[in-house]
Amino acid sequence: MSTPSPDTAPPAELVLRFACADRAGIVHAVTGFLLAQGCTVTQSQQYGDPDSGRFFMRVQFRADPRQPSGTVTQESVTRQFTSVAEQFGMTWHLSDQSRRQRILLMAGTEGHCLNDLLFRWDSGALPVDILGVVSNHTALARMVDSYRLPFHHLPVMPAGKREAERQLLALVEQHRIDLVVLARYMQILSPGLCAALSGRAINIHHSILPSFKGAKPYHQAHRRGVKIIGATAHYVTTDLDEGPIIEQDIARIDHALTPAQVVALGRDVEAHVLARAVRWHTEERVLLNGTTTVVFR
Repeated sequence: MSTPSPDTAPPAELVLRFACADRAGIVHAVTGFLLAQGCTVTQSQQYGDPDSGRFFMRVQFRADPRQPSGTVTQESVTRQFTSVAEQFGMTWHLSDQSRRQRILLMAGTEGHCLNDLLFRWDSGALPVDILGVVSNHTALARMVDSYRLPFHHLPVMPAGKREAERQLLALVEQHRIDLVVLARYMQILSPGLCAALSGRAINIHHSILPSFKGAKPYHQAHRRGVKIIGATAHYVTTDLDEGPIIEQDIARIDHALTPAQVVALGRDVEAHVLARAVRWHTEERVLLNGTTTVVFR
C-alpha cells in the first residue's frame, strides 16, 4: 500500500484541553478562534465544576479541507491561541494526535496487567510507543522478550533504592518518556520520584483497600464473604494509593467462587481498568481538578 503524499494525506488532528475559572464567553471565544484559524471541530466536551468554580474543556479539531495544506499546524495554533488563553487565565495544552506517546512500563512479579498492555500495543489496539519494561524482579523477563522489548532489571534493595530510582529517571530522560505505567509494580516510590513524575505516572491497585492490606488481599476478601471486588487506576502521588482517580470498575462475586476464581476475576478487572486509564491519558482526555480528575471519555 502506498503512502499518501503530503498533499493527499488527511490533516492532522489537534487536541486543545484547558482549565480556567468559569465565566461567560469561554466556549464562544475558543470556537470563534478555531473558526477564524480555518479549523473544523471534530469533538468537543466541556464541564463546569460548581464546587471549585473551574471550567474544563477538550476540543479536537483539524484544518478545514478547503484550507491550503500546512496552513494549520500545532506551532501556528500555539502562537495564535496564547492571547485567548491569557484573557481567561487558562492552564492549557495543545497536542498533535498523530504523535504517539512514549511509555515506560513497570512491573513486579505479577504479569496480568503488563501482558494485557503489551498485547494491546502489539496488536495495534493501543496506539502508543512502548520503549521498554522496568522491573525489580526477573520473573517477567521472558514475557517482555517475547514482545521484542528491552527489559531493565533494577533491583530495589533497602540500601540501594535511591540508585534504582536514579537509573529509572535516567531511562525516562534518555527515552523522552511521556508516561510511566506501574502495571502492578509493588514498590513505594520516594517523594522525590513522585514529584519528578507528577501527572505522568499511573498506578493500578485493587479497590478493596484499606480493608484487606498485605499479602493475598483477594483471599482475605473471600474469607470475609465480600460480594464486590474492583480496581482503581490513579495518578501517582506521595499519598500512597490515594492519587487523583482516573478510572474504576467492579465485579460481583458470591459464595460459589473459589479463592483462585476471585483472584482471576480481580486480575481481569485490574487489567481492563488500567488499559482504559492509559488510553484516556494518552488521548489527552484527563484533566486534573485538585485531588480529582475530569475525564472526557
